[in-house]
Amino acid sequence: MLYDILLVDDHKIMRDGIKAILRNNEEFRVCGEAEDGAEAVALCKKLRPHLVLIDIHLPKLNGIEATGEIVRHCPESKVIILSMYDDENSVVSAIRSGARAFVLKRASDAELLDALRTVARGGSYLSPQVSDRLLNRIKRGESREKGTPQALEGLSPRELQVLRLVAEGKTSKEIAVLLDLGLQTVRSYRKTMMKKLAVSNVAGLTQLALAAGLTRFSVSPVETPAKELPEAATAVSE
Repeated sequence: MLYDILLVDDHKIMRDGIKAILRNNEEFRVCGEAEDGAEAVALCKKLRPHLVLIDIHLPKLNGIEATGEIVRHCPESKVIILSMYDDENSVVSAIRSGARAFVLKRASDAELLDALRTVARGGSYLSPQVSDRLLNRIKRGESREKGTPQALEGLSPRELQVLRLVAEGKTSKEIAVLLDLGLQTVRSYRKTMMKKLAVSNVAGLTQLALAAGLTRFSVSPVETPAKELPEAATAVSE
């Protein structure tokens, strides 16, 4: 069977490197490319790919948020996160959002293909370094994400999405477009969050979002970014 893949990365050189790896492979073909999370969700709805290979750090919607939207709208499309970072919070958030695999960009082309095959056949895959980090976290009993204020734990994943976008200055109309929601639905989420978080205005929401690091995807400062795939190089107000 030939599996269609949607590539999502805001760097063309990265997408070209992955296409070079897949060019002579008879199991996979690239059916589309996207440069940001919102575009990825829209293309996924249109193309219905078997697999989505997506970076975490993307404009508009980050890879974690886009994964949640893809899983919601296109459950038949299986998501594989491809990231430069192997910190625990990124991995846990990716899995919680519905991703079936987490592969580091320093992986070899053989490991990437192995991950694609595993997920295409219904399995899950974690790069070895990622597995080790998660195992250590479980051993330490750290089930909660570091740095997340306890108040935000009562918010749903959708509310956290809206909260981040509000903190980034997006209007309700802009959020509605990005998340494919009705305008009144977005306004309702804002009111509900204000009630849950005991704040009375957007400034209060923004302050909490900043404290939680929601305006950028949380990456531990002690982590070292992994190198790019070596084989790929050669081959808010209203």
